[in-house]
Amino acid sequence: MGILENKARARLFYKYLSKVYDQVNPFIWNEEMRTEALDLLDIESEMTVLDVGCGTGFATEGLLERVDEVYALDQSEHQLEQAYAKFGKRAPPVHFHRGDAERLPFATDTFDVVWSSGSIEYWPNPILALREFRRVLKPGGQVLVVGPNYPDTFLAQKLADSIMLFYDEYEADRMFKRAGFEDVKHAFMGPSYDPEVAITTIGRAPE
Repeated sequence: MGILENKARARLFYKYLSKVYDQVNPFIWNEEMRTEALDLLDIESEMTVLDVGCGTGFATEGLLERVDEVYALDQSEHQLEQAYAKFGKRAPPVHFHRGDAERLPFATDTFDVVWSSGSIEYWPNPILALREFRRVLKPGGQVLVVGPNYPDTFLAQKLADSIMLFYDEYEADRMFKRAGFEDVKHAFMGPSYDPEVAITTIGRAPE
């Protein structure tokens, strides 16, 4: 388990990263990648959508181009403060919650779509969190998770493993199917300098 696959350390990490997150993020996760991921979903404006690990609201902004309202959750108060500055803290179209991906504060069968980008790599128990996603999804609802693709070289793999969760499509397939998702598929994306830096997995909750 990597050093940042720990909730307290991840919160501390984002306490400082939140100050520059929106300046750093486009080098790793940009608008083109976000649009490419959104295009993988069958999404309509009236759907109920949850953004888990919303951070400063970058994915939330993209989701609001497709739907009327978004529920957004993050464990970092510092990341959320940046998001509040963009959207406001309490008024729609974004409903913010501070919380844990492994214990979502929502009722079963609530959402049509659960989205999470740039968050799974910090979860101590990703299968537990994915099972929570399935719980809050309506039957047949869609899940989409963007995470870091496992590097190709031995040294890069050792470094990646020491920091956080990196995984390939085979591990993603295993995790999502163990969590109970069906129709699991994967896509690779990234900025021009590293077009496969991210792995995006989509699936559906059983009907």
